[in-house]
Amino acid sequence: MPRRPRSRRPVAAPTAMPTLPSVDVDLLTWAFSQGPLALAIHDAQLRYLWISDEMRRLFGLPDEDLRMRRLTEVFPDAFYVQVEERMRSVVKTGEASHRHVRRILPGEQSPRAWSVSLTPLKDEKGNVRALCAVVVDVSDQYWARRWLAMLSEQGMHVGTTLDVTKTAEELTEMIVPAFADLAIVDLLDSVFHGEEPPPSLPPGPVALRRVAHLSRTIGTPEAGVLLGEAEAYPEYSPPARCLATGRPVLSGVDDPAFLRWISHNPRRSAGLQQYGMRSMIAAPLRARDTVLGVLVCLRSRAEPYTDRHLHVAEELAARAALSLDNARRYTRERSTAVALQRSMLPRRLPQQSAVDVATRYLPSLSADNRTSVGGDWYDVIPLSGARVALVVGDVVGHGVHASATMARLRAAVRTLSDVGLPPDELLTYLDDIVAQLSAESDSEVSGEGEVGATCLYAVYDPVSRRCSIARAGHPPPAVVLPDGTVEIPDLPTGPPLGLGGLPFECAEFELPESSVIALFTDGLIESRECDVETSMTTLCSALTPPVPSLEDMCDTVLKAMLPTPPADDVALLIARTHVLDTDRVGTWDVPADPAAVAEARAQALRCLREWGLDELGFTTELVVSELVTNAIRYGRPPIQLRLIRDRTLICEVSDASGTAPHLRRAHTYDEGGRGLLLVAQLAQRWGTRHSSNGKEIWCEQPIRRAEGP
Repeated sequence: MPRRPRSRRPVAAPTAMPTLPSVDVDLLTWAFSQGPLALAIHDAQLRYLWISDEMRRLFGLPDEDLRMRRLTEVFPDAFYVQVEERMRSVVKTGEASHRHVRRILPGEQSPRAWSVSLTPLKDEKGNVRALCAVVVDVSDQYWARRWLAMLSEQGMHVGTTLDVTKTAEELTEMIVPAFADLAIVDLLDSVFHGEEPPPSLPPGPVALRRVAHLSRTIGTPEAGVLLGEAEAYPEYSPPARCLATGRPVLSGVDDPAFLRWISHNPRRSAGLQQYGMRSMIAAPLRARDTVLGVLVCLRSRAEPYTDRHLHVAEELAARAALSLDNARRYTRERSTAVALQRSMLPRRLPQQSAVDVATRYLPSLSADNRTSVGGDWYDVIPLSGARVALVVGDVVGHGVHASATMARLRAAVRTLSDVGLPPDELLTYLDDIVAQLSAESDSEVSGEGEVGATCLYAVYDPVSRRCSIARAGHPPPAVVLPDGTVEIPDLPTGPPLGLGGLPFECAEFELPESSVIALFTDGLIESRECDVETSMTTLCSALTPPVPSLEDMCDTVLKAMLPTPPADDVALLIARTHVLDTDRVGTWDVPADPAAVAEARAQALRCLREWGLDELGFTTELVVSELVTNAIRYGRPPIQLRLIRDRTLICEVSDASGTAPHLRRAHTYDEGGRGLLLVAQLAQRWGTRHSSNGKEIWCEQPIRRAEGP
């Protein structure tokens, strides 16, 4: 069966190209000659064949002065020699060239940017017969890219720290020489010190302080004000005008107010005249609708400032003002933390006879050169019985929260020490306090998080020369014996404060007279450069050489341990021990018999006569009688009476009972209850101190010392 033939679609005939209407040669000539493009045609020998009106305007010459002449024949300077070399290369290679150049046109002062395109004109065989030069004014695009690059650089290099002075210096370093020959940053005094600036400036001259300036000339000789100096800018001066209006001010040698302001300061006038500063821009430094100061940019180059530069200066100042305001706010916060920290640390060490003390506190310095206050602290607390407590502690974190927590812990330590607790029991109570503070802190609301701390608590008794120490996650102290030997006591390691439920242990050892004990926080020995063992070895070496005083010893230790600013807070306390001579202490055992009270009074009076304290005999008799009677009646033997002549007269009565008496007011018909009230009225201080063997009731009476000649 024959196959059915396949049907084929008809093929469409090709559509003829429309015929374009011819363009008159005159129209083409008019379009190229009168259009906005600067266009010129050169022959193969680089001679002008044809030039547009825009190109003729750029050269500022008539057509007859250019026709059939080469570029260098009309303008024989180095710039056009280079242009002609590129034109010759285009004719030779047949490849187009595109360049960007900057030139100052005749009659203008500011340079303009141009895009120059050189295109070879070839015939049908590909031979270069002529060259077409097209010049397009791209000044706006050029300056826009340049200023955007500068603003981008400002974001990366200005405000890298939270220091007002450093931020101002970074701003001047970025501006010179790209935008100015001399850059100046003047701020209000309140901003310089981290305080809140006034909401508005009062009328009249504006007082500003020079914070930073930089010049293309070494040493900034053009500046009329030295760094750190303050000057009052008159109302007519450009800086004062820009602050009054809130807008940048363009000024220069053509402005009478500028010349008047320059002549107001002879030093500024001499410097600017010598170095030829001709134009300036003063831009206000404003952040969050608050005036901080002024940015002044001056130029001595041939290109003066124009209105185009005002927007750039305004944007530079606005961005820099935000960084300066952030630095100012940090300075204020740090000043608050420093003030709180200093107020919580001992301003004056208390007078006591057990030890001589020297202390140091150094805040940390972070990687971006910010000084940060933390929670390290030290304390010296006089205790009963001529003893003294030496304390160092460290609260985790920095800032106001750490300082406030440190203050609460220091107050707690002082309160607990007054009770007379041994070091291990005191740390147990302090551990509970830290746990409570951590539970009270709401991290979701305040961002404070948990509270952590370490502490070392030492008690030294100058009568027995015994030192009791307990530590909670803290580095052990270093002890320098009188022969110069340095030892690190082997102390039990307690957990940091706040963990709860873990015990603390106390170590006790004897210290010879004139021993030195150094207590410190971990910022002194912990660093990235070396491990703790190496740091402890360095510390022992620094404590070994003899020095004239404890103050010199502190300086020697800090110099050896901290060659660079510390990355963490450092608290250092160095104490030299003393011993009370036996002739200043009287101790007697008292039988548990009421008849022994009279003998105890007599022994106390004989001791006072030997010390030359007969004027205290009457009150001491009453105190001894009441305390010994209470110990015999309510306590348990053995009973002991001790008198200590220190800065005060100390009377102590101890017994083996753990029951502590308390002060109460006796009623009219009560037969007892007036003893402790009488002691409290006669003594300067009194209290109860518990020990492993019982308790001690003590009181102190002031000693009136005879005036010297």
